[in-house]
Amino acid sequence: MECTLCGACCVAPDIAALDKPLGVRCPHLTADNLCSVYDRRPDVCRSYQADEVCRLIEAPTLEERVGKYLALFELTDEARTVREHGCSSMRKARRG
Repeated sequence: MECTLCGACCVAPDIAALDKPLGVRCPHLTADNLCSVYDRRPDVCRSYQADEVCRLIEAPTLEERVGKYLALFELTDEARTVREHGCSSMRKARRG
């Protein structure tokens, strides 16, 4: 499957290599949902391949796609908690 450049993979999951918490927009994601550090992105981002999950979370907006991703993996409540506490770091989020 070809990537649609929707940006959901840069918001929904936590990304340890970037210390990015669950459900928080990657600081390197531009307003048009492109990676501002694409040429030097970490291996986890570099090796990501669009897959069936991308089809399952298709929606008109990034917010809707992220919501569907979090619901699919039953992470909605955890992501809400992270966002409510304004956590900017995955390490901080994991400590609770």
